[in-house]
Amino acid sequence: MSVNKYVSDLTPRIIPCLDVAAGRVVKGTRFKQLVDMGDPVELALKYEQQGADELVFLDIKASVDKQPSALAMVTAVAMSLSIPFAVGGGIKTMDDVHRFFHAGADKVTLNTMAVSEPDLINQISRQYGSQSIVVAIDVNREADGELAIYTHGGSQKAALDYHQWVREVVDRGAGEILLTAMHKDGTGSGFDCELLAAFGTDYPVQIIASGGAREPKDFYDAIKAGADAVLAAGIFHRNEYSVTDIKDYLIKKNITMRTTL
Repeated sequence: MSVNKYVSDLTPRIIPCLDVAAGRVVKGTRFKQLVDMGDPVELALKYEQQGADELVFLDIKASVDKQPSALAMVTAVAMSLSIPFAVGGGIKTMDDVHRFFHAGADKVTLNTMAVSEPDLINQISRQYGSQSIVVAIDVNREADGELAIYTHGGSQKAALDYHQWVREVVDRGAGEILLTAMHKDGTGSGFDCELLAAFGTDYPVQIIASGGAREPKDFYDAIKAGADAVLAAGIFHRNEYSVTDIKDYLIKKNITMRTTL
């Protein structure tokens, strides 16, 4: 991949991520050892008040379980929230996509089904527009250095070449890529800026950085590496930093941010 970053003129976004299992927000390390973090609607409202630009809800058990609880959650969130939000988990067909949008989601996120049924990306992009489809790529830097792609909530390794898959996702019409570095997730060691910097002029899509946030500087480093948006979970859920704290830091570092009045 090129290292000449496609420069977006859009304001960088700060996106709290709410991993949901059985109707509760959870957080773990490298997708395991899950700990209950609270009610999704209550947390969503808190982050909206703090100035979050968007939210992402990922039903991390839906691709191995069922999705009815996720639809009920989306409806409850949509009735309470005024900022955009994306939802993913257990989406298998266009009928599922219709149901999530009808329930109030602004975007849908595909991971497992994007890999197993990639034409679904094309279908969503054609019907709802590329801005409505986020493809989540969970990538792990293996011990031998391989960039391996995982599905099913990080539990199954996919037989895909990372670079080829990124190209395919873009070509099929995804508006955004949610790039989660699994080897960074929950570790507090910062985002994988090398991966972010590798998205160049050949990939003019919005890139959401995920995995590894510990402090405000990590958000700054990710944006400087090329992230169009930065997503985090644990540091927000544990009240280590608020969205306001992150934005204040970035503004002091001369990064333009949307702020609440």
